[in-house]
Amino acid sequence: MSPKYSLIIPIYNEEATIAALYERIRAVIDRLDGSTEIILINDGSRDRSLPLMRELHHHDPRVCYLSLARNFGHQVAVTAGLNHVRGRVAIVMDADLQDPPELIPKMIEQWQQGYQVVYAQRTQRRKEGWFKRSTAYVFYRLLKQLADVEIPTDTGDFCLMDRQVVDVLNAMPERNRYIRGLRSWVGFRQTAVKFDRDPRFAGDAKYTFHQSLTLAISGLVSFSSVPLRISTYVGLFAAFVAVIMMILVFYWRIAYPGSPLTGLSTIVVAIFFLGAVQLLSIGILGEYIGRIYEEVKNRPLYTLSEVAGFEQVTEKAFDRDHPTQAHPEEIS
Repeated sequence: MSPKYSLIIPIYNEEATIAALYERIRAVIDRLDGSTEIILINDGSRDRSLPLMRELHHHDPRVCYLSLARNFGHQVAVTAGLNHVRGRVAIVMDADLQDPPELIPKMIEQWQQGYQVVYAQRTQRRKEGWFKRSTAYVFYRLLKQLADVEIPTDTGDFCLMDRQVVDVLNAMPERNRYIRGLRSWVGFRQTAVKFDRDPRFAGDAKYTFHQSLTLAISGLVSFSSVPLRISTYVGLFAAFVAVIMMILVFYWRIAYPGSPLTGLSTIVVAIFFLGAVQLLSIGILGEYIGRIYEEVKNRPLYTLSEVAGFEQVTEKAFDRDHPTQAHPEEIS
C-alpha cells in the first residue's frame, strides 16, 4: 500500500549528519497517524553519504533512495524526489538539520485543516553571520516586490505539499527550477508555520555565496520581467543624459572655447557611461536568452545511477520526464 506521508531530503556530502538526521526523523514519523516513506536523494556526493543511505535502506524499509548520476544541484534533487513520491503528502526538508523534523506534526495539522501548501517561515537565523542575514533579508523583500507572484519572505524549500500540488509541479516542464517560487505560483490554499532556524548540525555549508547568488538570480529571472524593463529605463536615462551632455558641450564650446570640459575627458566619460549601460542591458538580456536556450535543448532534467526502495514507480516519472533512463528494477 502507498504511504500516507513522503519525506524528500536531498543530500550532498552529508555523511556527518545522516545518522542524527535519521534518528530525529524516526522519532517523529513513529508518532504520525499514517505510514511514511523517507526519500533520500544523493546529489552526486563524494563522501560516504551513499553507502550510509544504503545501510539505512537495509535497516529500515521505509527509507528509499535515489542516486543521481552526478551533482545536478539542490533544486533538481528536490524535483527528483517530487517525481517519485507515493504519499498523499510530500514534505521537503534539508539534511543539515537546520530544518527541524520536529516541526512536521505542526505542518500536518495545518494540512488536516484544509491547507494544501504549508511552508516553514524563519523568524530567526541562529549563528549566521551578519552578511548572510542581511543579503537574505534584502533578497527576499526585493523578490517579493519584483516577482509576478507573491513569494513569501524568509522561506526556503522546507514545506509540506498536498498530492494535488505535487502533481501540478511534476507537470511543469521548466528546467531552471526555483521550487519556492513554483510553489507560490501554483496557488491553492497556503499558510505559514514559523520557526527559529538552527545552525548546521555538522559539516560546512553547501551553499556558497556564488551558489546562493546564482539561485537568487534564477528566482528573480524566472518570476519577473522587471530586469528587462529596468534595462530599458536605464537606456532611456542614458539617452537623456547624452542629449543633455551634447547641449552642454555645444554651450561650453561657444561660451568658453578654452574650457577643459569640452576636451577628451568629457568624451571618455561619455563613452564609458554608455558602454556600461550597453553591457548591463546585454547581460540582463543574456540571462533570459540563456534560459530559453536551456529549455529548447529538452534534455532530461537529471539522470539516475541507482534507485532502491520503490516497488512501483509510475511510468509517468520515467517515460515522460526521463525517457533515456532504465527502469528502476533494471538498475537495482
